Amino acid sequence: MEKVPSPISIPEKTRPQDPPEASPKPYKKSFVTTLMEAATLRSPSFKEDTYCISHLKSSEKKALQELKDKLTASYGPDGESTMWGIPLLGGDEKADVILLKFLRARDFRVSDSFHMLEKCLAWRKEFKADNVAEEDLGFKELEEVVAYMHGYDREGHPVCYNTYGVFRDKDMYERFFGDEEKLKKFLRWRVQVLERGINLLHFKPGGINSIIQVTDLKDMPKRELRVASNQIISLFQDYYPEMVARKIFINVPWYFSVLYSMFSPFLTQRTKSKFVISGQGYAAETLYKFIRPEDVPVQYGGLSRPNDLQNGPPKPASEFTVKGGEKVNIQIEGIEAGATITWDLVVGGWDLEYSAEFVPNAEGSYTIAVEKPRKLSPSEEAINNSFTSSEAGKMVLSVDNIASRREKVAAYRYIVRKSALV
Repeated sequence: MEKVPSPISIPEKTRPQDPPEASPKPYKKSFVTTLMEAATLRSPSFKEDTYCISHLKSSEKKALQELKDKLTASYGPDGESTMWGIPLLGGDEKADVILLKFLRARDFRVSDSFHMLEKCLAWRKEFKADNVAEEDLGFKELEEVVAYMHGYDREGHPVCYNTYGVFRDKDMYERFFGDEEKLKKFLRWRVQVLERGINLLHFKPGGINSIIQVTDLKDMPKRELRVASNQIISLFQDYYPEMVARKIFINVPWYFSVLYSMFSPFLTQRTKSKFVISGQGYAAETLYKFIRPEDVPVQYGGLSRPNDLQNGPPKPASEFTVKGGEKVNIQIEGIEAGATITWDLVVGGWDLEYSAEFVPNAEGSYTIAVEKPRKLSPSEEAINNSFTSSEAGKMVLSVDNIASRREKVAAYRYIVRKSALV
């Protein structure tokens, strides 16, 4: 498998040459759109906390030592106080990372932090949380659908996706939430997903010590899942402090954004800096800010399909934007005769025209319409196609956004396999 050396990618941007007879009316934002933009955190300022002891304030160092002293007095130096396989009294930096999470969750109030830690240790023992990651709970059909770890963000944090729209189906709801026993089993499975994500963390100063949560609110049944949602939130808040670096909400209904804009003044800046809220139809634009396109699932405007990660790290993609009123041509040159080119291409929210053609180098040869121009709906997933050329030339991938005013994020990648006969 060989990629063409130094390929040339040229975005050609063209606008209609003939101006309209009358100037278009200025675009006016609706009241709801204005509220949503006010509620959306476009450039979150959250910076992950340091776990380097040398960077702590003197008061924070003192609190850490006091928490260790309380833990030793309660459990003894050789007591059973471990989390995620790390002895909390082992005296190493991994233990410090965990203890600092509990301290930060309680603003370095030592007594409150110790009480939270005790409750967590007791719960993990009763719940048998150390073993849950390896259990077969019979939720195969929900994996990669409801809650799942998938790839990493641009900084290396594992990403957990959550979507509960499937439970609008009454049969699905009854199968997993029909009685108390089913609910308990579902909650155990949800903890399992989180534990698997936490197993990917470094627990090391300067390392990756938290995950990213992406929650899709599209079609989420609010009333039906209220009990389950409350229990999940309670479990995570009480027993997994400071494990989430950023919470990204996508496909957010307008009323959720309005509510957020109302109560956000009462949240601390630290809490608000972790939240990212994105309205319906802007999933790709939001996720690309934090996650590379090749790591974003195809259903959210990315290039990553469920089985891709089984074949090793994803192949990097090139990112670009398609402005409103523009057509962008991506030219992939240097394709030899007999070579096969395979490409992936996606535009967030599509709603534009796409086509692909092969242009031979030889004069007199005809351009081949590999994919005729067609309108792609906003819900379309990434294009994946291949073409074997009979002569040398270039591939031109075109996305035509002339009919829209909205700028859209996009990404593509390709690979060229030379003919084995050469």
